[in-house]
Amino acid sequence: PQEMLDAAVEAMRGGANQYTVTWGYPPLREVLAEKYTRQLGWDVDPNVHVTVVCGVTEGITAALLALLDPGDEIIILEPAHENFRPAAVLAGARPVAVPLEAPDYRLDPERLAAAVTDRTRALLLNTPHNPTGRVFDDEEVQGVIDLVLRHDLVLITDEIYDNILYDGRVHVSPGSREAVRDRTVTVGGLGKTFAVTGWRLGHIIAPAPLSAAIRPVHDYMTICAPTPLQAAAAVALTLPESFFAQQTQEYHARRDLMMDVLEEVGFQAIRPEGAYYTMADYTGIDAPQAAWDSVRFARWLTTEIRVAAVAGVNFYSLPGYGEGSVRFAFPKRLETLREAGRRLARIRGS
Repeated sequence: PQEMLDAAVEAMRGGANQYTVTWGYPPLREVLAEKYTRQLGWDVDPNVHVTVVCGVTEGITAALLALLDPGDEIIILEPAHENFRPAAVLAGARPVAVPLEAPDYRLDPERLAAAVTDRTRALLLNTPHNPTGRVFDDEEVQGVIDLVLRHDLVLITDEIYDNILYDGRVHVSPGSREAVRDRTVTVGGLGKTFAVTGWRLGHIIAPAPLSAAIRPVHDYMTICAPTPLQAAAAVALTLPESFFAQQTQEYHARRDLMMDVLEEVGFQAIRPEGAYYTMADYTGIDAPQAAWDSVRFARWLTTEIRVAAVAGVNFYSLPGYGEGSVRFAFPKRLETLREAGRRLARIRGS
C-alpha cells in the first residue's frame, strides 16, 4: 500500500534509523496488541506478550530454540514449509512428520495421536496452510487442541496468511481457545498481507512465561527488526477495512483464474481456501512428462514451459510423498497469471 511506503520513507527521513526496543517499535507493538486482543479474545499486553521479529521464519526458529531441548520431539504436519524442519534441527529437536493425505489434505486425528511419544514436547500448526491452501476447520483445530492438552504440549502456530481467505472462510486462531491460551505461541507477519515479503517483519504473541523465554533468543539472533519498516507497519495495520475487503476481492480473482488455467491444461488442483498456493497433481495431463518425478517435472516447467513451480517432494521428508504434484503460487498481477496460462497451454502440444 502507498500509505505503508510513504510511512517508511517518512520514518527514514525523520531519523528512525537506529536500533529500536529489542521487542519491537512501541507503536507497532501497541497496534499488534489491539489486533490480537480482538483475534484471540484475551487482553494482549504490548509490553509483555508481543515481540516483533525479522519474519515468521525467525519467529518460529526463536520459539523452537527457546522452548525445546536437545532430544525433544516436535510434530510437524506435512506437506510443510521447507524451513520448519531445519528450525527444529537447529534447536536440537527431532521433527516428527504427520502426513496430510491428498487430495483433500485433511488432518487425521488418529495419525496425529500415533505420532506422540514420551519425548514429544510441541506441535507446529500452519493455518491457512502453505502449500495446500487449506484452512483447518473447527473440528480439525479442536482435534489438535485435544491432543495438545492430553499430552501437555506447547502449540506453535504459523498464521502468516490469516487475512487471505476465500469463499467466506473464517480463520480460527487456536490461541483464541481458552483451554490452550497458556500454551500457544502465535506467530504472524505482514509480508504476505501487505506484499512486503522483503521487509522481513514478523511477530510473536505468547503468554508471559513463554514470551519471557523467547525474547532473549530473538535478542541474540537479530537484536531487532528494521526500525523504519516497523514504523511503516504500524501505519499499515491501521488501514481501513476497505483495504482488506479490496485485497480479498483481488485474491479471489487471482485464485479463480489460476484454477481455471490449471483445469484447462489437465492438472487436478486443490481449490485453495486460504493463502495463495495450490498443490496440483500433474499425472493426468496429456503429455509424456506426466510420468516424470516431481523434481524433473518442475525443472521442465521452469526451463521449457517458462512457468515456475515447486516440486511436491520439496514439502515432505516422508519417502514417496509429494510425487506427481507441484505447487503453484498466484500472488501476481492478473496479466502475469494469464501469460502463465498461455505458456502452460503449450503442455498439450509438447
